[in-house]
Amino acid sequence: MAQTHKTNRIDTLGYWRAVQTRRSAADGSFVYAVRSTKIYCRPSCPSKRPHRDRVVFFHLPAEAESAGYRPCRRCRPQLAWSSQNGSAAARQVLEICRGIEQALAADPERKLTLNELGRAFHLSPHKMERLFQKTLGITPKQFTDAQRMAQLKSQLRKGDKVTTAMYDAGYGSSSRLYERAPAQMGMTPATYRRGGAGMLIHYTIVPCPLGRILVAATQRGVSAVYLGDSGARSDTRLENALAHEYPQAEIHRDSKALGQWVREILRHLRGQEPHIDLPLDVQATAFQRRVWDELRRIPYGATRSYTEVARAIGKPRAIRAVARACATNPVSIVVPCHRVVRQDGNLAGYRWGLERKNALLSREKRLARSPTPPRVKRHFAFLDR
Repeated sequence: MAQTHKTNRIDTLGYWRAVQTRRSAADGSFVYAVRSTKIYCRPSCPSKRPHRDRVVFFHLPAEAESAGYRPCRRCRPQLAWSSQNGSAAARQVLEICRGIEQALAADPERKLTLNELGRAFHLSPHKMERLFQKTLGITPKQFTDAQRMAQLKSQLRKGDKVTTAMYDAGYGSSSRLYERAPAQMGMTPATYRRGGAGMLIHYTIVPCPLGRILVAATQRGVSAVYLGDSGARSDTRLENALAHEYPQAEIHRDSKALGQWVREILRHLRGQEPHIDLPLDVQATAFQRRVWDELRRIPYGATRSYTEVARAIGKPRAIRAVARACATNPVSIVVPCHRVVRQDGNLAGYRWGLERKNALLSREKRLARSPTPPRVKRHFAFLDR
C-alpha cells in the first residue's frame, strides 16, 4: 500500500499539539524524535513529554532512523506505523506484543514459551520467531526480557527499592536480575547524547600485532576498540577520537583497570584465542544491532559479502546501510566487521585500513585450516538500549 504522505511540508504547530495531547488519531501521520535521547515516538506515546526545543518531526519512521534516531520501545512507532499502513505482519506482531504485555502484567513471573504463544496466536514457534525477527529485529524472548527490564527501570525511577522492583518485575531471584543487568542496563541514550556527561571511562593504548590499539571501557563494558599506527602521533589521534566520541565524559588513562580485557584482545590478535567473550557498553540503533549480531555469526576464518549480510537480516536491499553499520562499529575486533567483503571477494573499505583487514583475515583463515582448528563460541554480552 502506498504511503499516505504526498508532501514534504511539516505542520510543526499541529504536530506539536498532537504530541502534547497524545492524540492517538495522529498515529501513522508522523513521528517525533527527541534530540537529547535520540529516540523517536508516535504522537500518542505515554512517555514523559519532552521540551519543545528538543523535538524534531518526521513524516516516516524510516526518515527518523536515517537521521540517527531509534524507535521507542514503549510505543513501538515503526510497528504501529506499519500496522496502520497496511502491513498484515506488523498488525499480527503488534497483537502478539500486546498479548505478551497483558500476560506479564497479570503474572510478572510467568514464563512465556514459543509453543504457548504459538497456540494462542495460531502460529508455529518457528514462524512466530521468524515473524518477530523480520518485523522487529528481535525474538519474542528478547521482547519479553525487554518488557521486564523496562518495568524494573520504571519502578527504580519511582524510587522503589531494588528488591521490591526486582520481584515486581518478575525476576524470581537476584541472580536472574544480575545476569541480565550488565547486558540491558548499560549506558543510557541520554548519557550518550550528552557526550558522556557524568561517565567515567578508562582507556589504555598498547602495542599489538597491527600497530597500536586503544581499548576504552566503562564499568559495564568495553566502549571502544581503535587501531592505529606505532608512534606518539598515532596515540594522540586515538585519544582524540575517544574524546570526540565522549566529549563530556571523565576520561582517564589506566592500564590496570582494563588489564584482563586487553589481554584477551591481544591474545586474539596474536592468534592464540579465536573467541572473545567481553561485555560491551555501546550505543546502537536496532538496525546496527541486527547487523552486528549477524557479523558475530560469521565463522572464524570465513567471510561474508555485504549482500549476504543484508539478506541474512531480512533486508536484501539494505546493502549500503549494512556497509554503514560496519563502518560505524566502535568495537573493532570484538565485533568482526573485518569479515565482510565485497560480492566478488575483494576487500572493501575498513576504518583501520585494508592492510590490517587483510592481516586479520589471513591469520584467521590460516588458523581455521590448521589440523586442530580453534573452537569458536557464540555467546556475546551486548548492552541493550
